[in-house]
Amino acid sequence: MDDLPQLWRVGDKVISREKLLRSIDRIMAMRARGASQQEAARACGVDRSFVSRLEALGEIRKGARIAVVGFPVANRDELEAAARDAGAEWVLLMSNEERWRYARERPGDRLFNEIMEQLSYLSRFDRVVFLGSDMRIRLVEAILGPDRLIGVSLGPSPLQQDVHVDPARLAALIGEVKAR
Repeated sequence: MDDLPQLWRVGDKVISREKLLRSIDRIMAMRARGASQQEAARACGVDRSFVSRLEALGEIRKGARIAVVGFPVANRDELEAAARDAGAEWVLLMSNEERWRYARERPGDRLFNEIMEQLSYLSRFDRVVFLGSDMRIRLVEAILGPDRLIGVSLGPSPLQQDVHVDPARLAALIGEVKAR
């Protein structure tokens, strides 16, 4: 039953998630093709201020410092080189085996402290590109904030195998983030 639409009841209204996403996609496609906020708003039956707020909600501002973190990736070395060439200042990528070895080799308190230190270190960056499962992306976003995190989903949690990531796409994403 996965193809049933997701509906929310809000008071006496029934809201379709898919209809919302289609409307957002239509507005953003019009804006990307050069339509003004007013033109996109008029075509979709909303106020111009809604289009402005929608853009502000999804905006990723230009950041001077970018970090890249991800696991489990199959082509770690290739991705690290692409990320650094594109301008990432700090890169931490692990395969599935590396991340489990990292966790197993440390007692709980040391593991916790190291993770907290790394999260603290990530707070120094303007943007963090995080490659991981959908659940891990939500967790890191809750810690670092939605304005700073750019999540790249490698699939649904739990990920148990390494995932190949296209280094050119990662480099292009970093380039886009740096250009904004």
